[in-house]
Amino acid sequence: MASLPHPSTALSSTSASDFLRSSCNGVSGVPLKALGRAQLGARRADFTVAANIMKWKKHDYPWPNEIDPDVKGGYLSYLSHFKPLKEKPKPVTLGFEKPLRDLERKIIDVRKMADETGLDFSDQIISLETKYQQALKDLYTHVTPIQRLSIARHPNRPTFLDHVLNITDKWVELHGDRAGYDDPAIVTGIGSIDGRSYMFIGHQKGRNTKENIARNFGMPTPHGYRKALRMMYYADHHQLPIITFIDTPGAFADLKSEELGQGEAIAHNLRTMYGLKVPIVTVVMGEGGSGGALAIGCANKLLMLENAVFFVASPEACAAILWKSSKAAPKAAEKLKITATELCKLKIADGIIPEPLGGAHTDAKWTSQQIKMAVVGAMNELFEMDTPQLLKHRMLKFRSLGGFEEGIAQDPVKKANMKKKEEPIIEKEEISTTSDLKLADEIGKLKQQILEAKETSSSNHPDLALDEMIQKLKKEVDHEFAEAIKSMGLQNKFEMLRKEVTKARTLGDVDLGLKDKIDKVKEEFNQGLSEVPNFSSLSYKRDMLKELTKAKKLSEQEEKAVSLKLEINKRLKDVMDQSDIKQKIEMLRSEMSNGGVSTEGDLDIELKEKISKVKKLIGSELVNVLKSLQLDLRNITSRQESTSNLSAEPSFNDIKIRVDELNKEIAEKIKDSINSSDLKNKIELLKIEVARVGRSPDPESKNKIEELKQQIKENLVDAVSIPALVDKHKQLKNEIARATGSLAEDEGDSRPEATRLEINVGTTRGRA
Repeated sequence: MASLPHPSTALSSTSASDFLRSSCNGVSGVPLKALGRAQLGARRADFTVAANIMKWKKHDYPWPNEIDPDVKGGYLSYLSHFKPLKEKPKPVTLGFEKPLRDLERKIIDVRKMADETGLDFSDQIISLETKYQQALKDLYTHVTPIQRLSIARHPNRPTFLDHVLNITDKWVELHGDRAGYDDPAIVTGIGSIDGRSYMFIGHQKGRNTKENIARNFGMPTPHGYRKALRMMYYADHHQLPIITFIDTPGAFADLKSEELGQGEAIAHNLRTMYGLKVPIVTVVMGEGGSGGALAIGCANKLLMLENAVFFVASPEACAAILWKSSKAAPKAAEKLKITATELCKLKIADGIIPEPLGGAHTDAKWTSQQIKMAVVGAMNELFEMDTPQLLKHRMLKFRSLGGFEEGIAQDPVKKANMKKKEEPIIEKEEISTTSDLKLADEIGKLKQQILEAKETSSSNHPDLALDEMIQKLKKEVDHEFAEAIKSMGLQNKFEMLRKEVTKARTLGDVDLGLKDKIDKVKEEFNQGLSEVPNFSSLSYKRDMLKELTKAKKLSEQEEKAVSLKLEINKRLKDVMDQSDIKQKIEMLRSEMSNGGVSTEGDLDIELKEKISKVKKLIGSELVNVLKSLQLDLRNITSRQESTSNLSAEPSFNDIKIRVDELNKEIAEKIKDSINSSDLKNKIELLKIEVARVGRSPDPESKNKIEELKQQIKENLVDAVSIPALVDKHKQLKNEIARATGSLAEDEGDSRPEATRLEINVGTTRGRA
């Protein structure tokens, strides 16, 4: 197409808007007025084309009329549409903060009263302020998950741009997704901290109703995520570290967003963030909801403010699904583990950024500085890694979420057929450990019940539970013994012995050979018992069985004693209620009152004899009562001194028990000494020598035998001459001497029991 001639005079009258419009219509550089005259002027000279120039609305953006050269951030700060609010936001009281507001009102009322009356209320004001600070500290030290959620949703909580403007030296906001849209719910831009440039991406909520509507309450559409994706590519290309801020209930889930590919936009962001070659740090500053938060949260480090929350579904939605009511939101919030502390335990969050008491909205600048320090520290750590290490670090973070590791190779057939995962095979040791823990828990609860019953002096002792536990422990001990026999390979021997013993009992004849077999197998089992795998479990259960059996016996004895005491008291009351005894006691009382007797020294001989007769009568009746209850009575001297001495001295039954125990210990020591290799060899030599010489030994052999006997005796004496046994023997000897001495005073030194005990001790010493 040939170019049309244009006179220079026609071009001189054109404007910039004409060139813009002509280029849009496909003719580059040709003004509309000149085009109209060139084409139509030859036919009709009076025809003209007119175009109106659109007038733009006058406003202060991007530059105000008067620029302040000293403004923080320079001229670029004027590019941001985010301006300080003209009015201070109204204070909002959360539900659990009402006690604090009551204290605040009291402080205001006292100050107002002080101003009106002119009186000094400084002490009262200081006291109220101290109470307020203490209540604030107590309240925010023990915050529940649902309360943290309400703090994270606080209307006055600082937004993304509040924090960015507080922590950056320079800041410029970037707009648009290069597809015709600019979602205000996601803000992106470049800023510098301490001279280093970063790419900032974050959710932006409004600070009032008007801003919330404009920002769509911080819920992004697909355009917002595509804008964030564009900035991520930009940062990756220019090697700018990325800092993202999360504060959204979730992605905007309306019909239009779904039609425009909300899920695809989020998935594309997730895939891209895993492969970015620059460090990424994410800060959860409010609530992080589901995939809408994760779409800009796939970072190397995820930090959370103290009162921030991060969840896959809001507690209200979770409660509506599980409990069919949003009123169960507190329970759902606790179960979901949405707080920073819980998420750090699960390795989802990597750190907690502190907030001032009362939440971040009470001191936004201080909170921003804490965020700045945490982000810079995390970035410094990531800057030390090269690109492969950085990518591996990000991969390992998401591989270790929840403290679990996945990726173990599975059977392709199972994977293709979608079979359920097989239950893990639990080893016998794990099963026994679990059962032991459960058993220990049950025994602990039973002991607690017994102690509570004793403390409350209740007659309802848990005897039934104690019997059940003893039976259960017996079965457990039998099972453990069976397992020990299996592990030692003695099953066949025990089975053969069982059959032989059954046969011998049927015939009524148990020979010595069978007893020797039983002793050998028993000895073999006892020697190898400590080496079996379940020895600790067996020992524990056996000790518990002994302890509970002993407790049951003591309980039965206590019950018998209580019932016997009640019966004795009842019988004694019946004796004292007898008419003849009552009459005699009343007569004695009247005689004493008539005679003016007030002390025991005032009694005359006749009255003393009468009192003595009544005492003997009552005593004989009491003795008959106690004998009817089959109680063994012993005469005890009425002297108080001898009674106290007797009570202080140990009984012969106790001494006998202790002597038997000492004899058993000595026997065990002797047995252990005999089983030693040295003494065994000497005994075998003695047997051989005696068998060799026969009944008529020569003097040399006789001396050799005596020498061997003496050596064996010395070894045995050394075995039982340990300090513990010697001390026990001396103590028992002294107690026997004291007991026999006191008995001699009371019973004319007739002491057959003491003599027998002394003989036992002497015999034991002789054996040693």
